Amino acid sequence: MLTATLLLNPIAFSIGAIKVHWYGLILGLAALVGLYLAIREGKRFGIPQEFFMDMLLLGVPSAIIGARIYYVAFKWEDYRDNLWDVFKIWNGGIAIYGALIGAIICAVIYFRYKGYNFWRIADICAPGLLIGQAIGRWGNFVNQEAYGGPTEETFLRNQLHLPDFIVNQMNVNGVFHHPTFLYESLWSIVGVILLLVIRRMKFVRAGELFAFYFIWYSIGRFFIERVRTDSLAFQGPDWLASFVNALWSPMVWLGFEPGYLDPSYGNVRISQLLAIFIIVAAVIFILVRRRKGSAVARYSDPIVSSKTGIDQVPDVTPEQVSRPGQDAVSSTAAVDKLSKEDTDEDKKEHL
Repeated sequence: MLTATLLLNPIAFSIGAIKVHWYGLILGLAALVGLYLAIREGKRFGIPQEFFMDMLLLGVPSAIIGARIYYVAFKWEDYRDNLWDVFKIWNGGIAIYGALIGAIICAVIYFRYKGYNFWRIADICAPGLLIGQAIGRWGNFVNQEAYGGPTEETFLRNQLHLPDFIVNQMNVNGVFHHPTFLYESLWSIVGVILLLVIRRMKFVRAGELFAFYFIWYSIGRFFIERVRTDSLAFQGPDWLASFVNALWSPMVWLGFEPGYLDPSYGNVRISQLLAIFIIVAAVIFILVRRRKGSAVARYSDPIVSSKTGIDQVPDVTPEQVSRPGQDAVSSTAAVDKLSKEDTDEDKKEHL
């Protein structure tokens, strides 16, 4: 017999009439952990922590707005008669891909304003973005949303060996469901570890770590998305639906079944299709830049803002940059060297 549904209280505490939701606290924690990773890595390149803190203050609202617009756009039928509900993000209903779109638009503007190359800073932020997503998924857990299709309690307890608090929360109205929030969170944590290892490899060029972040996340999202029951979808041609289903078919061999999707709503899950597009685009991005020779700077090369008046990468070896505590000194020495060279050139011209 199925046990009764046990739900966590989505409200952490109240301050007078103000209710503080776990969802918001978890997203806040996710942002702070991501910020910490970015600041820590930024120190190696002599980038002040204030730069990343300002980036967070601008990026978080942009991400939330982008996430909500993305979700509401594909669920407009549910909101057009209740516009006030559009702003109730504490009830869930934000899309990560929308958050990334909003954050990237903000980052492009902010990085240009500060004089930094977008790809160099995006590489530094990649692990922070992924760990933020890993933590943020637990907000879905508290809200009892973004879960997968029905499954057996024995599968959760005996095969996945999940603790009681997760199993109980996956009991929705007397039916146990796949904890897709957990699948995606664990996938993202593994991705963070890979990013931290890859960025120390000398072959990595500027922009490629950011591209790998998208590749890794999108692979996991493609397979996990079809297990969910709340996917945004649209009515696409039969050949497209068949193609996406065929790519997902290995999950059947692992014992997973597709989450229910109302045929009248759609037959192609938007996140799955977008994941395919992102993976292909990211791979092409890496190959084309390498082939054309435009991927010159390496991840380990110094990072200098154009606002300092320097338009080229300082002449510092990757080993000097990688050496803890020498970042700011190396960058300063490189700038002084370039300034001296410019001065010598000016003297020659006067002679």
